[in-house]
Amino acid sequence: MRPITSTFASPSSLRAEEDIILIEFGTRKLLVGFAGDAAPRGAIWFGPEQQRRVGDFRAWQSDYHPDWRNGASGDQWGRDYELWRSDVRDLDLGLVGDKIERALRDAFTKYLLIDSRPRRIACVIPSGLSIPLLSVTLDSLFGRFQSPTVSLLSPPVSLAIGAGVRSALVIDLGWAETVVTAVYEYREVQCNRSIRGGRMLTEQTHRFLAKHLPHNQKKPETENPDESQEYVLSFEECEEITMRLAWCKPHPTSATAKPAEGLSTVEEHDESDDRRPSSATEQPVFAAIPLKSTSPPVTLELSYNLLTEPCENTFFDSRYSPASFDDHELPLHLLVYRCLLQLPVDVRSMCMSRIIFAGGCANVLGLQGRIFDEVSQIVRERCWDPVTGKVLEQKRGNLEQMKQKARARLAGSGPAGATAQPGAGEQDGVWHDAANIKPEVDPVDEQLKKRGDQLPQDQGELRAIESIGAWSGASIISHLKIAAVATVDRDLWQQQGAAGASKPGEVDPKMQQRQSLGAGGFMRGAGAGHNPWTLGTWGAY
Repeated sequence: MRPITSTFASPSSLRAEEDIILIEFGTRKLLVGFAGDAAPRGAIWFGPEQQRRVGDFRAWQSDYHPDWRNGASGDQWGRDYELWRSDVRDLDLGLVGDKIERALRDAFTKYLLIDSRPRRIACVIPSGLSIPLLSVTLDSLFGRFQSPTVSLLSPPVSLAIGAGVRSALVIDLGWAETVVTAVYEYREVQCNRSIRGGRMLTEQTHRFLAKHLPHNQKKPETENPDESQEYVLSFEECEEITMRLAWCKPHPTSATAKPAEGLSTVEEHDESDDRRPSSATEQPVFAAIPLKSTSPPVTLELSYNLLTEPCENTFFDSRYSPASFDDHELPLHLLVYRCLLQLPVDVRSMCMSRIIFAGGCANVLGLQGRIFDEVSQIVRERCWDPVTGKVLEQKRGNLEQMKQKARARLAGSGPAGATAQPGAGEQDGVWHDAANIKPEVDPVDEQLKKRGDQLPQDQGELRAIESIGAWSGASIISHLKIAAVATVDRDLWQQQGAAGASKPGEVDPKMQQRQSLGAGGFMRGAGAGHNPWTLGTWGAY
């Protein structure tokens, strides 16, 4: 809930300056609200309806059918539903700025109910955003909304704060890509990326549905279906089917690794009825999927077991060996394991016990548990050894054989062998095994255990936790007036632009904290031009 003082206070200019608008930028949508709120006030989704001309009311006609095939040529299928993309070579940056301006004006009018008075803004922006896209975003906020300052916040750090931890491993299953970020003491220390995300899942679902169409079942499957991709479904319909029916099957060892507690449940049935349910004779359950955007419209009846194929091919792709993938297209379980493997031991022990799943694809049924089980299986097999292969497995087998032989020799030459060499392993006439001897009791640890107020240590164990979200975590940061990593002033940005930003190491954070604040929290002397400022992690791309 929003604080009562800011909700029912008088709408003076000073009160308007104290309100901080919090915006979370995503590839598909914007989340807006006030700092201090528990949840955003509204969400603005991007789509082709935002690009309508003034007076174009064809969408409200009863006989109107949009021609989606005109914009589905090449890689333009679904591009109208995105704000930006990572490849800015053929991207119209002016159109991106217009989309941001229109979305924010709609959000301010419909959800926030505020006027056009300048207000401070805090933005949750991906840390991997390129400089051109960041410049367009700041130009829109400074030039068209006259915001005096804009604070930049990182989504992984905000998710960690939303979970109530200082260190975490954030797995962001986004639309364009999946980003695995290791956060240690509120700082991003490691970041790995993969192109396997929501867009690839939607394309795999389209390919799966197109393969089961009646006129495509007789066609032979090509080795590389990306080259001959022909879109036969609209993006809206394919995305809705993905959200409703796509699911991920569990790991093969997940059911046997965790046995059920207590007695098994017995289904009630009529004793006089000879027709008893049997698991061996169960028929697969089918789902009727009506497709209205195809020509002609059809209805597919597919088994629920087949609907796991798009998710399996998108996020895990077990058809190929791990050596056949590049660094930017690793399956998710290998991506998470590699990110943990590259961390130092102390950082890894903290992050692996605080795994946070975020993003739109995290809502896919069974996907979080499958990733967690796959990573656990890799850790049990490989431990934390970066070297893999048949030669290493052979050496490990030889070492195990040598250990077993040494143990057999020690067991065979017990007290009898010890009498020949007194003092070798015998103390007071009793044979002692140094490898299996119990450690001595530490009186300090015993006193600490008797207190009973120690929290359980979960370091070094894989564990998943939940977070209230990046927007809510950033709302806590802004409401508590915690200094952001990057705070950009409007006058400095309009004078210098992105080229005037200094490197993060060249800016002293203590000097920024010592600067006095004026009314409404505005920094005095910020526009003098001699104070260095930085874009933080956003200036590295």
